Amino acid sequence: MTKPQVIFDPFSEEFFTDPFDMYRRMRQDAPLYYNADLDFFALTRHDDVASALKNHDAFSSSRGCDLAMVQSGEPPQKSIIFMDPPDHRHMRSLLNKAFTPRAIQAQKDTVIEQIDHFLRQIDSDEFDVVQDFSGPFPVEVITRMAGVDPEYRQQVRHWIDTSLSREPGQIGYTEAGMQATMDTAIYYYSLVQKRREDPRDDMISRLIAAEIPGEDGQLRRLDDIEITGFATLLGGAGAETVTKLVGTAMVLFARHPEQWQKLLDDRGKIPAAVEELLRYEGPVQYNVRYTLKEADVPSGTIPAGKAVFLISAAANRDPDAFTDADAFDIDRDRTEAQNLGLGYGIHSCLGAALARMESCIALERLLDFMPRYEVNWDGLQRVHMQNVAGYSHVPVRRLS
Repeated sequence: MTKPQVIFDPFSEEFFTDPFDMYRRMRQDAPLYYNADLDFFALTRHDDVASALKNHDAFSSSRGCDLAMVQSGEPPQKSIIFMDPPDHRHMRSLLNKAFTPRAIQAQKDTVIEQIDHFLRQIDSDEFDVVQDFSGPFPVEVITRMAGVDPEYRQQVRHWIDTSLSREPGQIGYTEAGMQATMDTAIYYYSLVQKRREDPRDDMISRLIAAEIPGEDGQLRRLDDIEITGFATLLGGAGAETVTKLVGTAMVLFARHPEQWQKLLDDRGKIPAAVEELLRYEGPVQYNVRYTLKEADVPSGTIPAGKAVFLISAAANRDPDAFTDADAFDIDRDRTEAQNLGLGYGIHSCLGAALARMESCIALERLLDFMPRYEVNWDGLQRVHMQNVAGYSHVPVRRLS
């Protein structure tokens, strides 16, 4: 009997609802997947995805990170995630200074303050983990670092959510998403202007003062468009990652109460739990690259000039990389394979340490706040977003 053909549609209701069965079939039957209708390739095995993420000479980021951007042929906005070396190296070196271990540690008090603030606002045993907690607090942390005015910090989060949202079958921006993207850029551009006139102790002011090597080898300052791009990226990544991770965590722990009990018994397991959450159902599903030349991966060869989905969420469930890969187990052996949940290679998440710290503190506080809880399963709502997975609504009830 012939197996049904594997179909990977990253803009389908099936993908938005639960892509993991689709990923399993792709790993088994079509590890080097090609979609003729939309003219893209997709990689799902851990060896393939990790290999491609490390090979920036062949798999370029310069055309963007989603299918619409890569296939448009239009150069994307100036941003570090849309750069290849040497430009990427110069920018990464500059931005790394904002995320040194000392700089991250300096944010700890702010993280705790914001987490405690939003938990104190919850005055009922029934509330929404995402809307009332994991949505609001991370964006406060990252936008403070950037220098965003207090009255705009939550607005940034709503702009990001709207810009990433997709309807089933829709490859590019929605009309609302396009407007949200423009509103975000206009706000950050105006903020850069303000900081040029009145520098503060924030990231945008430091980017204005910074110098990087130009094409002629001479040092140059960043222009307003470049700084706007970095600020937009920072706000988006810093808000979305932790918001989705914590929301998904409370769903997974409700489905696997024995794992939650492990944390109640031993808070020392919290960092390992965050790593397993990133592996098992992390916020980032994939990134799209463009092949500058014919590119080899363990499963085969991809022609030049093609969009390629590097599906890290599928790779993180590869049974050839992880023992019992479809099991959610916070005690698993972390040395078996690279966790791709926050990227790999030169484009690994710039704020990974901050995201991990925020997630650990959030879980610790939630263990105190709701040691026993239940999810209102009928009220769960997944997001419909390009390359980002998670929930927009996770209604729960505290039991003790």
